Amino acid sequence: MTAPVDPVRLLPGRGVEILDQTLLPLVERRVLLSGIDSVCEAIRELRVRGAPLLGLVGAAGMAIAADTTTANDADLAHAARLLDATRPTATDLGRAVRDALAQALSAGPSALLRREVLWRNAERLLALRRAEDEAIGQFGAELLPRGASVLTHCNTGALATAGIGTALGVVSIAHRQGRIERCYATETRPLLQGARLTTWELTRLGIPATLLPDTAAAALIASGLVDAVITGADRIAANGDTANKVGTYGLAAVAARHAVPFYIAAPTSTFDPGCPSGAEIPIEFRSPAEVGGFAGTRWSPDGIEAYNPAFDVTPASCITAIVTEHGVLRPPFAPAIAGLPALR
Repeated sequence: MTAPVDPVRLLPGRGVEILDQTLLPLVERRVLLSGIDSVCEAIRELRVRGAPLLGLVGAAGMAIAADTTTANDADLAHAARLLDATRPTATDLGRAVRDALAQALSAGPSALLRREVLWRNAERLLALRRAEDEAIGQFGAELLPRGASVLTHCNTGALATAGIGTALGVVSIAHRQGRIERCYATETRPLLQGARLTTWELTRLGIPATLLPDTAAAALIASGLVDAVITGADRIAANGDTANKVGTYGLAAVAARHAVPFYIAAPTSTFDPGCPSGAEIPIEFRSPAEVGGFAGTRWSPDGIEAYNPAFDVTPASCITAIVTEHGVLRPPFAPAIAGLPALR
């Protein structure tokens, strides 16, 4: 096992240093984001990604905006709009940005005080992320039988949260407890977050891992080799419908067909009580260029159209349980979600 992954470093007064996830696993390059435009670009281009981590980076972006402007009401409100618009599906980003703005405005008109408040808020959120991940991991590990093999999708480890991760945090703690025999990871096309990021993290953690094409996941579940499927979430509606990386719904549906438990692991910040169901979750669509090739290599004809949603919505009826830092939620999800401490 190697040192923990450190995707973000907060540098008050200078900016935020990130590990550029678009270059992993071949190149480990850190980039200093010192202006609001560079923060927004890093979020849009997936240099930083994962719903909980986006919330942290959004909070840090507000502190950077205060450092690089007069930090008056208009400057900070403008920065909040820019950050909130970068990626619409993940609720953590918008919530963290709005919360940071409210804290800054309530601190009074002093630019110096607003900067201090915003950096303290980002540091608090980083500590909270780490504590929440540990709690999620402990609760989730208890769901897995000893000697389990699990399947996960996309990337939900330290790279996605700055802690130990959500779904991958569960896998990590279960492995420490001797419960995990193997973790299967989908490639997660078109940007290969599973092949590039999840397998990199699993290797660093010393967890036996097997990579598979997205198209082989249904056959793997049907084979009986998987004891559970566990993923993260980008937004969870009030009824339990869950938006996550596109392809998650298919895994949940196949898992339900073969009576394999399907678990979601996510902090309370990912829940959106103002969103009644998955039908109201905004789905981000990304460039067709992501589908036609990768890393500068193109394998499809120029000009071909592409359907490229970044997320899909898994109905609550396909979810066995949702693991949070407050414990495990089971159906019916609506009352369980309404009873979460942070949402009361």
